[in-house]
Amino acid sequence: MKKNQSSQEPKECIDRLITAIAALEKQKELLFAQGEVAPPGAVVSRYQVRQQQKIYWYYKLQSPKPTFPKAHDESALSKYKHLGKAGSEAHITAVMQVVRRAQIDEIQRTIDTLVQNLLDVGYDQHPPQK
Repeated sequence: MKKNQSSQEPKECIDRLITAIAALEKQKELLFAQGEVAPPGAVVSRYQVRQQQKIYWYYKLQSPKPTFPKAHDESALSKYKHLGKAGSEAHITAVMQVVRRAQIDEIQRTIDTLVQNLLDVGYDQHPPQK
């Protein structure tokens, strides 16, 4: 007969939550080890340049805060990093950085939820005394 969740030992629940959190932290570390990660909130954007009846499309990595060194003044920071045309090495690198950031952010949200669940299990065991 299966145990239902309410009759499970709290220690077992806590152990499973801690194991899941550790596994997710390991996944996060592996993503950081794969390469550079885009700043939080950064996106790859396409923009248009018109010159002499021609239209050119380029890409940029855009961050909510100034993060990237400016081309003409490395000490100053910009919100934008020019990536060139679609498929360029800089473009693909930036896309992969943004993907890693999205994965890391989602894993972190899941870890935060599991930590809250861990607190809930502890609270259920020791409700406040009146």
